[in-house]
Amino acid sequence: MTGVNARARSRARHAAEALLGGLQEARFLHRFWQKEPLLIRNAISGFRGFLTAAQLFALARRDDVESRIVVRDGARWSLAHGPFHRSDFAALPARNWTLLVQGLNLVSVEADALLRRFAFLPYARLDDLMVSYAAPGGGVGPHIDSYDVFLLQGFGRRRWRYGRQNDVALRPRLPLRILKRFTPGHDEVLGGGDMLYLPPHFAHDGVAIDACTTYSIGFRAASTQELAGAFLDFLHEGLDLLGRYADPDLAPVREPARIDSAMRHRYERMLKQVRWNRPTVERFVGCWLSEPKASVTFAPPRAPLSRAAFDARAARRGIHLDTGTQFLYDATHLYINGTALRWPAYGAPTLRRLANERALTPRATQGVHPQTATILYTWYRDGYLHPNAA
Repeated sequence: MTGVNARARSRARHAAEALLGGLQEARFLHRFWQKEPLLIRNAISGFRGFLTAAQLFALARRDDVESRIVVRDGARWSLAHGPFHRSDFAALPARNWTLLVQGLNLVSVEADALLRRFAFLPYARLDDLMVSYAAPGGGVGPHIDSYDVFLLQGFGRRRWRYGRQNDVALRPRLPLRILKRFTPGHDEVLGGGDMLYLPPHFAHDGVAIDACTTYSIGFRAASTQELAGAFLDFLHEGLDLLGRYADPDLAPVREPARIDSAMRHRYERMLKQVRWNRPTVERFVGCWLSEPKASVTFAPPRAPLSRAAFDARAARRGIHLDTGTQFLYDATHLYINGTALRWPAYGAPTLRRLANERALTPRATQGVHPQTATILYTWYRDGYLHPNAA
């Protein structure tokens, strides 16, 4: 099994180097990641995307898929949110509009596979795969993102202008965050299979030369405010504090509107019961990073297999995680879809492999420890993983 895992890691490493234009992963991370843009010609040879315009329009009509349409009319911009109707697309002009479909990896196996090609980066940092379809002249205007992004060109061509700039003033009274002034240092045209990496806070503007698609691999980068708010919510869910405010030593007051120091000290003593330690933070980080987005739902099997039938099918066909499942781990816990579970006494290599490769071959599921098999069956019943089709 060790040899199989080593071969898998070697294949993944070579695939990542091909994706990065021959750069070794460590070299890319040291030289470019969060530092400088990188244009990679023919990052995926022959890539033209895997969805047609009609298929993207169909996704944008679904109420479980986040979508937007951006239209430019001279200096005016409009933004509409889906789900859309067929008539919305029929009413669009011939030029200067873009359809954006978010979270494609949640509804498309091919999109999820593309996202996982970036597995030289932590899954906890991967956010989602967005695809944009643009009519000629379509784009969303010059802007700055607060996260890293790989922009992979599907069919058609798109002109990208980009560069570092300190002036981040925005045009007022627009539905989009469009820069008031834009001074790009680079100007490139990307064709099918070309890819542009942009670090956070680099200004960029992509305009379709002809009808085209661009696949955007975005990364999660929480603000400190967002992180702190989530942590406080996590603490609140686990609080079970004793006591109630009491002041048996209260004396008569002459200024009833005043909050005196004695009252403040009593409340301070109560709040000192709210404490956390490193294990608390570790559990929070794992649960929070593995929490699915609000739009993600899991569908348990309508007619679930028995435990014996599931084990037999997994051993014949293998299993794979649902595209919506986020499965992470650290030294003490497994984290799946926002829930923490201590490592079982047996079966750790199998579970690590499932987390990293997001699938288990039939061979890997054969002879697993009963404790591990119970965990897999529970996740199957929850809709978190599925046996492979015949």
